[in-house]
Amino acid sequence: MTAIRTLIAEDDFMIAWFLEELLAAMGHDVCAVVADQAATVAAAREHLPDLMIVDEGLREGSGIEAVAEILETRFVPHIFATGDCFRVLARSPDAIVLQKPYTAKALSHAIAQALHTPAELL
Repeated sequence: MTAIRTLIAEDDFMIAWFLEELLAAMGHDVCAVVADQAATVAAAREHLPDLMIVDEGLREGSGIEAVAEILETRFVPHIFATGDCFRVLARSPDAIVLQKPYTAKALSHAIAQALHTPAELL
């Protein structure tokens, strides 16, 4: 298994820390943890992640808008982690959404879906 370089965009410190720990336990690398729209876009440009896990509502701005801006220059597989999956799906019907609270198994399946990889290979 190759470690996946992941960008986390999450405005809740505890959730970001939990997600970072889950990803590390899965053998993946977290290249950056950010909490607002502008920092998400900047981190994606700087770190060139393999995957982004983005909260829909960030401290300043929108995770959906951050992803849209990033995708204008480069495709990056992404997952929206949010407490309101319907709000994300209303704006992005094809989005991969991870409903909070989530489990390690749900995270693994979402990553597999985003990367088009069977979960057992992650």
